Amino acid sequence: MNWDDMRVFLAVARAERLSAAAPGLRMDPATLGRRINRLEQAMGAALFVKSPQGYAVTDLGARMQEAAEQAEVALSRAWDIGQTPSAGLSGQIRIGAPDGCANYLLPQVCAAIQADNPELEVQILSLPRVVNLSRREADMAITVSPPQAGRLTVQKITDYRLHLAQNRRLAVPQTLEALQGRALVGYIPDMIFDAALDYLGPLARAGVQLASNSVSVQLQMLRAGAGIGIVHDFALPSAPDLHRVLMDQVSLTRSFYLVRHDADRRSERLTRFADLLLAGIKTEVARLEAIPDRPSC
Repeated sequence: MNWDDMRVFLAVARAERLSAAAPGLRMDPATLGRRINRLEQAMGAALFVKSPQGYAVTDLGARMQEAAEQAEVALSRAWDIGQTPSAGLSGQIRIGAPDGCANYLLPQVCAAIQADNPELEVQILSLPRVVNLSRREADMAITVSPPQAGRLTVQKITDYRLHLAQNRRLAVPQTLEALQGRALVGYIPDMIFDAALDYLGPLARAGVQLASNSVSVQLQMLRAGAGIGIVHDFALPSAPDLHRVLMDQVSLTRSFYLVRHDADRRSERLTRFADLLLAGIKTEVARLEAIPDRPSC
């Protein structure tokens, strides 16, 4: 047995489907299925219960997965030890994040980090749900609420602000009552995966007329003059045709948190990257929020 066998086993155990595990391993599902069959033959026992719904680990497979994950952490630690503190970061690091952060903050922050570390490969995973770190979907995740369960390390990054915004062509409302009859732009209500993302709150009692599970899609709806909605202040510089309204009546503050596997605290490489990421996001939020709205014509 070699580590490549364990890498294949872990990917399937976490993804629970060959088709989901295959892209990360750069294999097709048929090849991956043959690798699993060969591994089970070598072990002399079934590691998965296979069904049309996917691959679920057996009791033996679950015990083997726990041990393999401990070995994975040890191998990562060995790699870190082999790198001198003065050397640049290298290897692949994947960050999971909600799409507001992934679209308007992480590109420039990660680009700056990578430019200083040419051997580093940074991947940004933008999902309309909480990234599952236990399945190693990412090395670390940015969330809008601190998780309450799991063996995780949580660090607050920074607060950020949000306000109502609309296209500059539209008449400016002077009161919240003036919003009645106006189309609201926001999240699809039953797809809000974190209570902290329920930005509209009482404003949405009559429903959300234009909705998406993507912050960037919502921003494009507002740019098209479709209605009024809550926008991250740090996203507004990328949409100069929008401006904030009713700021004295609607002003929200939320926070970003960096979440990591507890075992990764011993990884010098990931810790160095996390420190750079925290500092970069905090600086970028402050910079973007300080840019004033463009004066209306």
